[in-house]
Amino acid sequence: MRVASTRRFDRRTLLRGAAAAGAAAAASSLAGCGDDDDALTFFFQAKPDEAKVRLKIIDEFRKQHPDIKIRTQMSGPDPQTQILTYCAGGKCPDVLMSWELSYSFLAERGIFTDLDTILDKDPAYATALRKDSSTALYNTFRYRNSQYALPEQWAGIFLYYNKKLFADAALPPPPARWEDAWTFGEFLDAARALTKRDSSGDVTQWGFVDPWTTYYSASCFGMNNGVEWFTPSIDPTRTNIDDDAFIEGVQFYTDLSTRHRVMPRIEFQQSLSSSDMFAQGKAAMALSGHWMYSTYTGQEDLDFDVTVLPVGPRGTAARSDIGTTGLSIAADSPRKEQAWEFVKFATGPVGQAVIAKSGLFVPALKSALASDEFAQAHTKVHNLEVFSGADHANNLPVTPAWPRVDAVLAQGYDHVFRGAASADWFKRGLAGQINDLLLEAQ
Repeated sequence: MRVASTRRFDRRTLLRGAAAAGAAAAASSLAGCGDDDDALTFFFQAKPDEAKVRLKIIDEFRKQHPDIKIRTQMSGPDPQTQILTYCAGGKCPDVLMSWELSYSFLAERGIFTDLDTILDKDPAYATALRKDSSTALYNTFRYRNSQYALPEQWAGIFLYYNKKLFADAALPPPPARWEDAWTFGEFLDAARALTKRDSSGDVTQWGFVDPWTTYYSASCFGMNNGVEWFTPSIDPTRTNIDDDAFIEGVQFYTDLSTRHRVMPRIEFQQSLSSSDMFAQGKAAMALSGHWMYSTYTGQEDLDFDVTVLPVGPRGTAARSDIGTTGLSIAADSPRKEQAWEFVKFATGPVGQAVIAKSGLFVPALKSALASDEFAQAHTKVHNLEVFSGADHANNLPVTPAWPRVDAVLAQGYDHVFRGAASADWFKRGLAGQINDLLLEAQ
């Protein structure tokens, strides 16, 4: 595995990469942030309630660092292109939110500081940070021997279930711990028992729905049958979608709709608003991440809890995906010392305490995850241990080739979901096509 390139991309190169960005949108976001502005700029993406949590962290930071001013920059729908545009125009934010699936593309273009160069100067803090971190979560942002971000939260993926519908079906509650997961067969039996039909055969209550990205979900079922989606997951050289065990996991997921009819047709999931179906009691189980917790707690009549994904016959333990965001520092920032103070604060004990107390995120630090504040923000669920799943999670692929790989995967999985072929079709060229894209990124 080669070391990340230190080559700097000039303005013209960056502009080519950002050609699709809206210049007007970029300019309006930076209004009032001129060259003589000494404020530290913080670029992030968030829903309104999530933005309040970030602003709370900033307020706490200001109490300890009144000399450091911070100006926030909210991302539009395409943060990667927006970042490229900013940096090409010499307006790169000092601190940037980073995403698991896209940060390597920006790291390859010299956008981010290698945080090892900062952590190496403070070995005591670096050691304490690693000790309080999930190894898998921390290493998500370690690409080609450099640390490009520190994680701020974990989202994961698991099953929400309606406790009342389980009781009505006389079913015992699902497992409460990662070590006690259902088998695929046990999950299917529960989904069958929870699916109801009227006299004409039309479904009135689904056993299972999937509000997430369905081919990501199918891949999680593949991983829960004992095989990683990509090898290695960070800077992968090949995909494992042509592995028999992975294929069986994807096929099991597909059969939930096409064969067993305990889940709506996969191609119609989004139009059916699967998350609303679960929230309204029209589906007994829903696959999603922690980001749906606050939405479901807002439903007064919804009594729910969480459980882990089921394990296939070739799997050994339940697995989630990582699903994380982190904070990076721009390589060209003239305020790196101040930027580091903010990143250190936001991803450290005080910032993580704010994250834990919000109920909107799962904190990255183990100490914050085990805190009373986190528990008090999640009184709606009994199985709180499910939210501590970062050590039971596999990375989604971290590669600069991801946008192209993602497009190929979406099309290939759709071929299977529509019933045009079984998942065994992955062996007939799709895996090779993806491997070629990964090879180009090496």
